[in-house]
Amino acid sequence: MQKRFKELTEREILGLAIQNEEEDGRIYGEFADALRESYPATAEMFEEMRQEEVGHRDRLFEQFRERFGERIPLLRRENVKGFLERKPLWLVRPLGVNAARKHARMMEMEAVRFYQRSADRVTHAGTRELLNKLADEERKHTETAGTLEEKHLTEHARATEDASHKKLFLLQVVQPGLAGLMDGSVSTLAPLFAAAYATHKTWDAFLVGMAASVGAGISMGFAESLSDDGSLTGRGSPWIRGLVTGGMTTAGGLGHTLPFLIKNFHVAITVAIFVVCVELATISWIRHRYMDTPVLQAAFLVVVGGLLVFLTGILIGSS
Repeated sequence: MQKRFKELTEREILGLAIQNEEEDGRIYGEFADALRESYPATAEMFEEMRQEEVGHRDRLFEQFRERFGERIPLLRRENVKGFLERKPLWLVRPLGVNAARKHARMMEMEAVRFYQRSADRVTHAGTRELLNKLADEERKHTETAGTLEEKHLTEHARATEDASHKKLFLLQVVQPGLAGLMDGSVSTLAPLFAAAYATHKTWDAFLVGMAASVGAGISMGFAESLSDDGSLTGRGSPWIRGLVTGGMTTAGGLGHTLPFLIKNFHVAITVAIFVVCVELATISWIRHRYMDTPVLQAAFLVVVGGLLVFLTGILIGSS
């Protein structure tokens, strides 16, 4: 059961404030630990914010001890109506730096509202003064966060973290997506064009292409998600990588499958070949843009591989 805020005693309000500051401090500490390797400057910012929360907790505990003794009531934010439900972002690995900053801003806003309402509820002069001071300090935390960001995120630190962010993006999104796109675009060429030239029926070719694309997407998605859990390689959530790989594999195959919805065989073939050229050019550009592969090398590897598979399909279908 949850208690309504207006039912809380001053002892419970102070006890709840202590619990909140302890929890917020631990969350900032978790953020710092999770980001320290890839975003050291931001981690230092959260560590300093954690220390501020520790200071708030100590001041609250001193006030509580003076008025009510040593035993703090067991009361947490989830036991009181009105608090926002917090999703355990601090458990997510890898932790997004922007998501952590946004979560911290929401925590600060909630803390301001809590101290303002608490100050209105208490009658003890010393406790009210402390709660009002903490409300003012929490209100200034947005400025404090900005000051800490300027202090820790120097130009060099930002450049280092941007490079780290790019590396994580490559490991967690670009690489699995590119692998899926290449597999879907290339591996489905042979069965699709073999079926097209064997039957000269666009609908039959479309069904084969759909089956090959979806089947390859499912297979690649599971293969990627089961390859490793990302804890040692830093490649992120296996489920996200699996979805990215599977989705891009399916998309790569569907690109040159959809033209076979056109009833005229020669028009469908022409459009499909054009789409294949666009797909291979796109893959070459991605390899050059994100994998630092020279343009000619990227184009040669992708185009030659795709061309060989394409000709294999035509030869088998025409035999």
